[in-house]
Formats: sequence, structure tokens, C-alpha cells
Amino acid sequence: QLRPSCCNQTKRGKTTLARSETIMTSDAKESSLLLQRPNTKNDSANINLDKAEKHAEDLKKLVEERLPIRRIENSFTDDVVNFRDGSIPHSVVVAITNAVMCGIGAYLYYIVMIYLIELFWHTFPEKLVVDVWPEWAYVLWIPFVAYPMAIGLGLTVVFLGEPGDLAYTIKCVHVDAFVHLNHVMPMVISSLFSIIGGCSVGPEAPLVAICAALSANTSKYIFKQTNKSIMRKHMLMGMAGALGAFFGCPLGGSIFALEVCSKFAIEYFEHVLEAILCGVLTCCVFRKLTGEVIGQVWDSKDVPMEYEVPEEIAEAAMVGLVGAAFGALFVFVHSRVLSVFDHFGLLNNKYAVWRAIIGCTVIVLIGMIIPATMFWGEAEFETLFTLSPMSTLKHVFPTAGLIGFEMDSFATCVIVGLAKLVTISFSVAGGYRGGFIFPLFSAGAAFGRALCFLYPSTSLKPTVVSLCMAAGLNVAITKTTMATTLILVYLSGEQNAMSAVLSASLVSIFATSYMPFIMTQVDRADETIEVVDLVEQEVVFVHNLVNKLKRNTNNSMSMSHSLLNSTLSTFDEEHAPVDEIDLGFLNKSLTRHAKRSYLV
Repeated sequence: QLRPSCCNQTKRGKTTLARSETIMTSDAKESSLLLQRPNTKNDSANINLDKAEKHAEDLKKLVEERLPIRRIENSFTDDVVNFRDGSIPHSVVVAITNAVMCGIGAYLYYIVMIYLIELFWHTFPEKLVVDVWPEWAYVLWIPFVAYPMAIGLGLTVVFLGEPGDLAYTIKCVHVDAFVHLNHVMPMVISSLFSIIGGCSVGPEAPLVAICAALSANTSKYIFKQTNKSIMRKHMLMGMAGALGAFFGCPLGGSIFALEVCSKFAIEYFEHVLEAILCGVLTCCVFRKLTGEVIGQVWDSKDVPMEYEVPEEIAEAAMVGLVGAAFGALFVFVHSRVLSVFDHFGLLNNKYAVWRAIIGCTVIVLIGMIIPATMFWGEAEFETLFTLSPMSTLKHVFPTAGLIGFEMDSFATCVIVGLAKLVTISFSVAGGYRGGFIFPLFSAGAAFGRALCFLYPSTSLKPTVVSLCMAAGLNVAITKTTMATTLILVYLSGEQNAMSAVLSASLVSIFATSYMPFIMTQVDRADETIEVVDLVEQEVVFVHNLVNKLKRNTNNSMSMSHSLLNSTLSTFDEEHAPVDEIDLGFLNKSLTRHAKRSYLV
């Protein structure tokens, strides 16, 4: 950390230069004085140019050793022997450690989640409901499970504390590059209550939060890191590992973890390769433990596209624009829903139980009529984008609902899409913990099939139209252009549709880049330049002052107080006089940056 020089005002109002201190890390000793304030008894000031040059060398060394953005030209052997923080060998070891730890953590969470879903939505209904209840009453099993889970969610928040969410994790990436472990257990329990209750949020966000906390604490307490940039890299590794493992698409999941932290493309670009490495390794560990293969998840029940033509890419771009419009509609509706919850004080955690019950009521009412809106949508996506019968839904019981709803027309597809967006909104507003990536995919798939009914002459396959709509809708909310494209085409087995889906994603991000949803998606702070009043004049003044001091000293080691005072008092006419320059304000700005570990 660098503490810049102070500029003090004397009682007479004249500006003098105070002692310049540089407090460095433990690697560098405290630097010597560059400029000594004139003593009232001795009318002279000593300027030690040799020490100033040594000070500059210390700063250069600090930059090379402490900023991981700047790669040091060392040999592989040197980095292995010294195990330098941020070096390639160091990053590989951290990636392997995080991959094993996050892979095991994700596996334990996943098997518990799948077991409980199977227990509450298949085993119990088969033993307690089927052939026991009247068939018309089967649908009552949905509220029978959902309401106790909502109450359990609320009690978890009240007694265990705030679990956090994806937005909180992103905030931690930017601000502290660290997530405390005290959020892990509340997140695990609350997200399990949320998912088992059948709401429209999924396990991707809890896994991100859990793995981010594990990797951040590993970085701080095992690898003894204090540098925020390196800790942030390790934290992003954990997030990439969580999404790479869960999606089963290491490249797409890893890039998603990097993109979702910013509102426009990847800003922590220097950590891309390390994050992808951890994503691949974590995916391998996770899939090995679960016994699942890495590959296509959804069966489109059709022959994949063999090639694309420019006309199809243009049509896909228009579909992406429609998806962006639905995303804007969702943001508008969700803001109104949140304002209603806030109006009644339900966003306060002490009312978490009532908040969850109200959200659950809307989810249950819609789910009893349209069962396809239940759960997070990963398993339901195939049913929606292929227009399969509702009996193919994998989680919910019963699959028919109250009226035997089926997606077989333009109107029914639009109803499913809108209903899914409403359930996502009330899931988030109701305090349910989980991710909304797959839920948005599902809503987009329904809207895509509706568009095919409305415009059947499109040259794109219906399944590709659904993928493009899902991409446009999800990118409008999450701002993850590249990752969304990779995940959708990989999981659907439509790799040759990548250009079409990418065009839909690009149109969506450019159309909605000024429409925020995750408010913690901000520009990275360590590259932000704070603009202060008169800063340009101040920089010019300091530059000219140094040059004039060097010319007047003629390589001598001292100068008279009168010469220094005249230098401070005179300034070029085109610039402001020194008395008008707020050097104290500039000093406070630089000090504030230095305390935040930025190199000034």
C-alpha cells in the first residue's frame, strides 16, 4: 500500500510541501525523505536525488511483485522454486486445490438436493397419494409440500441470518474479494428449502456462493494471500468451478462466472485462463463423483443443424431482440412486485416467513394450473422447447395440474412463458434463494415456440428459435453474452447453431446494456480513475515544479529556502497560481486510493 505525500497549509495560507512518506509492504523498507519541509531555524531544504532514484526503483519493484496483472519474465524453474504468488505454478496448484474442494462440496450439495426432490415429489406421493387420494385431489400435493418449505425458508433466514445471493457474491468479488464462511450454512439450508418447495430458482447461484466462499477462505487462510487481486482470482476460480460443474459445460460455466460480475463483457480479463482451468478440473471431479457424463443434456428430437446461412443469423438477431423485449418486460414487472413487498415492509428479514408465504402462494396457484412453471427448469426445458406432453415433466407431481394444461398453440405457449416470468419474479421477491438462469431459459423456450406458431415460415428450426429466444431473454437480465451462447448450444447439442444464438445474444446485450437488473454488476474499481476538481492543473503544477527544482539545483544536494519559495510562488500564466490549487483535496483523494490498495 502506498501512502502519498501530504501537502499542508501553513497558518499564513502559503502552500508548503510536507514530509513525503511511503509505507510499503513488508518486502520494502520505509523510503527515505524525498523532500524535507524547510525548518524555520535553518532557511534551507535538502533534496536528495539519489534517494529519489532509489525510491523510484523500490516502486518499480513493488509493481512487478505485487500487481498480478503485470507478468514477470521469470523462468518456470524460478517460479516453481520460489512459488511466487500469482505465478503460473502457483495458480495451477490453487486451481487443483479449489477444484477438488469445490467439486466435493458441489457433489455433496447436489446429491442431498436430488435425494430430497425424489423423496418429496416422487417417493412420498407414490406411497401417500396415488390410489389413496381421489385423483382430482392429487394437485393438492403441490401446496402440501410448498408451504412447509416456504415456512422453513423464512425461519432459516430469521434464525441463521442473511444467506446472501448471487448479487451479494458479485459485490464481494468487487469490494473485498472475500466471502465469509458464515454465509455458507444459511445458504445451503435456505436454498434447499427453496428448491424442494418447487419455486422458480435453481441450485446454480447457491453453488456459486458456496464455492466462492470456500475458495476465498482457502486463498486467505491456506495460501496466506493478502493481495486483493490474487484473492479475487482465487474467488473467481471457485465460482467458475461451481458453474462449470453444474452446467456440465466447463468453458461456458467458467466464462459465465467472469461475465456475470460486470454489466458489459468480461472486465477481470487477466483471470480468464486460471478460472477456465479450475472450471474444467472441477467439472471433472464433480462428474466423476456423480457418475454423469459431460455432454448434451436436452434431446431436441430432431436432426441438429448441419450449417447456417447469413439469412438465418439475421433472423436469429431479430428473435434475440424480441427476447430482450421480454427481458425488459420482466424487469418492469419485477420492480413493481418488489415495490409492493417493500411497501408492506416484507423485505425486512424479520418478516422473512410472511414474505416467503406470500411468494409461495403465487407460485402454488400458478403451478397447480400450469405445472411446467414449477422448479428451476433444467429438466423441464426439454419438454418446453420440443412441445412434448406435460407428462414428461421430471420433477413435479402431478404433471397434469387442475385442467390438464398442454402447450399446443400460440396462446398456450405465451401463457407458459408469461407465467414462468411471474413465478421467477415472486420467487426472487419472496426471498427464495437460488439462481434464475435456467428459469429464464425455460421462459425463453416457451416464447420461442410461440413465435414459431406465429411465424411458421421462418428458416430457423423451432428448437433453434427457442434457443435464440432463451439467449436474448437471459442476456437481457444477466448480461452474460458469450457464456449464455456456449451453454445453450452445448446442452442442446446444436453446436452448429452457435452463430445464430450468438447473434441473438449480442443484439440483446446491446439493446439492454442500460437496463440493469443485478445492481452489483458494476465496473471494476481497481481501474476506475477518480476525477477531482482541478486535477489536471495540479498534475501540470507538480510536473513543472519537479523539472524546475532539478534545473535550479544543478545536481547539488541542497537549495535555499528562498529559491524553493519562489518556485512554489511562480507559475506559468496559462495555469492557475499555486494558491488556487487545492493540494489538500488532491492528497485526500490519493490517500483514499492508496488505502484501498491501488497503486497511485
